[in-house]
Amino acid sequence: MRTRDVGLRTFSLRRRVTMMVIVVVGVALLAMAFAVQTAFQLQSERELDRKVEAKLAQVERAAKGRPMNPSDFSAKYSFGGVTVVVRQPNGALYYYNGRIDSLAELGGTVQLDKPVGHGVSVVLLTDSPEPAQNRLRNVLLLVGLGTLGLTVLVLVITIRLALRPLEVMAGLSRSIALGDRGRRLAPIRPNTELGKTAVAFDQMLDALEGAEAHARASEQQTRRFVADAAHELRTPLAGVQAAAETLVRLGPGADQDDVERMHVMMVREARRATRLVEDLLSLAQIDAGLELRFEAVNLRALAEAEVERLRLLAPAVGVHVEGDAPVLAGDPLRLGQVVGNLLDNARRHASAEGTVRVRIARVGSRVELLVLDDGPGVPPAERERIFNRLVRLDNARTTGKAGAGLGLAIARGIARAHGGDLACVEPPPGQQGAAFRLVLPATPPPDLPTTPLPAAPLPAAT
Repeated sequence: MRTRDVGLRTFSLRRRVTMMVIVVVGVALLAMAFAVQTAFQLQSERELDRKVEAKLAQVERAAKGRPMNPSDFSAKYSFGGVTVVVRQPNGALYYYNGRIDSLAELGGTVQLDKPVGHGVSVVLLTDSPEPAQNRLRNVLLLVGLGTLGLTVLVLVITIRLALRPLEVMAGLSRSIALGDRGRRLAPIRPNTELGKTAVAFDQMLDALEGAEAHARASEQQTRRFVADAAHELRTPLAGVQAAAETLVRLGPGADQDDVERMHVMMVREARRATRLVEDLLSLAQIDAGLELRFEAVNLRALAEAEVERLRLLAPAVGVHVEGDAPVLAGDPLRLGQVVGNLLDNARRHASAEGTVRVRIARVGSRVELLVLDDGPGVPPAERERIFNRLVRLDNARTTGKAGAGLGLAIARGIARAHGGDLACVEPPPGQQGAAFRLVLPATPPPDLPTTPLPAAPLPAAT
């Protein structure tokens, strides 16, 4: 079988998960730093505006209607991060340490320049918020780098532990490849992602082991079947060869009775070999899937036709047909082969002047055909084994009544191809001998197809 590669990308899952988490954490830290700095800046600006407004109101109340000493006035109201500078009418500037030439000497940021009366105005200066913002930015950077480094360290440890189940699965796969087929993962929590993967892995192993065991059993069965078939064919071929060699040895002057006896033996053994080959071909067709030609079949009429044939072959055996006459969908030739096989089997195992009964009944959506004989019966332990190929009971081998052991396997295969089954069952109370029950689906005539239908694929008969 040609394999198809999926082309799985075998990247390092540990490395990929680590890098993705680092990127996510880094982006989250950057976003957090930006948000903190922006919030700090907005909060600082609002706080500064409140301070300036409060200081202006305080200064205006103090400057109303009374003279002031500029330096003392500045010294009294310059606090809380706000410096008050007094500008005299002549333009001179004063703050709490005396006169200055310009505002640039004090630094800071001019927030307000407003007259307060008598030609005097006040200038409110505040410290620049940039140093505080720079300190905050540096702190956030150091904290972010430290957090990122700690995250990398923790990720390396935690991801290694988290991916440990995958390493266990890989180790188990290697051990299975080396021949240790009995181990399983058996996850404790099968509902998680890794648990579902482990369950699927165990199911795959079970399926592979089952397929391997089935393949080995099929191979052994095939070898056994070929050996048994060769053994069965060897007997009639040996008879033909012995008869032919005897004719050659007798020569032209042989007695006519001896020649005719050898000819009869050759024909009989050739027919036996031909029948065996035909049975083998029928089994091969069953394994490949029979092509059935469905028609409306009266099951009782079909059984009575096969009974008439049996009466010609064994007049001493009484055969009786009882029950209903259901009409169902089926291949009349194949179903006749099944019923004929069951009747021949019953004839071979019935007593010398015994009775064979055929009972037909409709049970729900099924039709059952029961074939009973008054022979020794089939032990319960052998009732399933007799449907195996080339299997005959020991008493059948010793009495010389057995065929090649393929008839029941062929009959069951045909029954299953029709959607039914064939089984050896317990005979009814008060009845001795063997009982074979054929079960078929009871398809009424209006539902029958008008054209032949191919049969569904049929598993090999067991």
